[in-house]
Amino acid sequence: MPNHASTRALSDAQIQQFIDNGFVRIEQAFPRALAEDARSILWRDLGCDPDKPASWTKPVVRLGMYADGPFVEAANTPVLHAAFDQLVGAGHWLACKTLGTFPVRFPSQDEPGDTGWHVDASFDWEKSDFMDWRVNINSKGRALLMLFLFSDVGEDDAPTRIRAGTHLDVARMLAPHGEAGLTLRDLVARLPQTEGRPEMTTTGAAGTVYLCHPFLVHAAQPHRGTRPRFLAQPPLLPREPLSLERPDGDYSPIEIAIRQAVAAA
Repeated sequence: MPNHASTRALSDAQIQQFIDNGFVRIEQAFPRALAEDARSILWRDLGCDPDKPASWTKPVVRLGMYADGPFVEAANTPVLHAAFDQLVGAGHWLACKTLGTFPVRFPSQDEPGDTGWHVDASFDWEKSDFMDWRVNINSKGRALLMLFLFSDVGEDDAPTRIRAGTHLDVARMLAPHGEAGLTLRDLVARLPQTEGRPEMTTTGAAGTVYLCHPFLVHAAQPHRGTRPRFLAQPPLLPREPLSLERPDGDYSPIEIAIRQAVAAA
């Protein structure tokens, strides 16, 4: 199994889990103090009071594209960089300069309206209709899906749901469509095929990060707890495209999973 990282963040067993199940969980991936500093900035922009639940009037508020110090530091710790090297390949990824979208979820009896199963689209971002964005077998535009927990997340706190192993199903769906891939609309229509896969939730303490295969099927859920959930879901951008045909056979775990899925089709 390839290992380009000079410092190992992940064991061989964790890398195999990533290949088989499509994700790996890293506890204490960034300091809890950074999560607290980041939440202070997010509360500033939310337009509601952290000590007055009556001011939490929406089930979800989306913020994003923060480049403040706590966010950038959280995304670029030594353990995460080492894990990126191990999963994507040294020199094959770009350091995060922002942490993308923050869907802040509040305790609410109202449905948030965004809890459908999906795969994050990777390219054709200029399309006005999000459902026309695309994903292809080389995961153009995305090396990893990442879930950064900026608050403690228990089972009632709207943890992201994931279907373990569905990255393999999605790879087989995409393989016949080559470089063009499928639109998100077309892909979502095929996702009922993944319903038999085990469902898991991304719980953990603030500072936990889930590194996920870009093809992993996942979904939000309503918040039934008592404190808002703060989570970032940035992509790890590739420096170069994934390659499923390397002359030297030195494939990353992301590429290994895709190759194995397609070979088993």
